Amino acid sequence: MTTHTRIRKFNTGTTYPEQKLDNDLCQTVVAKGSMVFVRGQIGQDLDSSESVCIGDAAGQAEQAMKNIDMLLREAGSELGHICKITIYLTDPRYREAVYRTVGRWLKGVYPVSTGLVVSALARPEWLVEIDAIAVIPEA
Repeated sequence: MTTHTRIRKFNTGTTYPEQKLDNDLCQTVVAKGSMVFVRGQIGQDLDSSESVCIGDAAGQAEQAMKNIDMLLREAGSELGHICKITIYLTDPRYREAVYRTVGRWLKGVYPVSTGLVVSALARPEWLVEIDAIAVIPEA
């Protein structure tokens, strides 16, 4: 029996059929009831798995933050309880637009942040990925 709650479980065989993967993952893990780890979110609708805002890094960041907000709420937390975010960009020229988008969502939160430029993400149409670590405050 695990002490962790796993939210929105999925198998990569369904999510990435062209890659012939078979990994059991989830979007969010609540560890020991208080720490929340949110999987890297991209410009993809969580319910339909459809990529959105193709070619628009700021639009993809907007969708990623919308997803993070939804997943944190499902876990019993919220954006205001984010402690750390990591932002991955495929091009440093996207930084200003993406950081402005993320900044609007996290105004007044002051999380620790790490930004990385990477050569690619899991799909070529994805330009930005954002993951988060948050807490569920004591009642």
